Amino acid sequence: MNLKEIREILELLKGSDVSEFELGRGDTMLKLRRGPANAPALPPPAPPAPAAPARAAVEPPAAASVPAKPTYKEIVSPIVGTFYRAPAPDAAPFVEVGTRVVKGQVLCIVEAMKIMNQIESDTTGTIAAIIVE
Repeated sequence: MNLKEIREILELLKGSDVSEFELGRGDTMLKLRRGPANAPALPPPAPPAPAAPARAAVEPPAAASVPAKPTYKEIVSPIVGTFYRAPAPDAAPFVEVGTRVVKGQVLCIVEAMKIMNQIESDTTGTIAAIIVE
């Protein structure tokens, strides 16, 4: 089984609801397991505040005062394997939270089947979080 075949399997599984997959060929065994979604649990909404009697008319806030929500782009490794933040144990990490990155910049290394694969940024931006499962 080579890396191309594994990537094809991952692509097929990406669009399915399969949570666990095992494949054996000769003395090689591939086992893939999908973890729970990364969506954090939201706290229950607070009960509405009691209405106070209105004394004067309140002007609605101006639409221009609403700040724009930041947009985030999630960068996901195309392969499953062991995650390394740095090129060597004693080296500095490729990126930290707050690091400005450009398209094509190496973000980490994922080792799969004893092959070190550099994962590069597909966009320019700033690292907001490093989430590894």
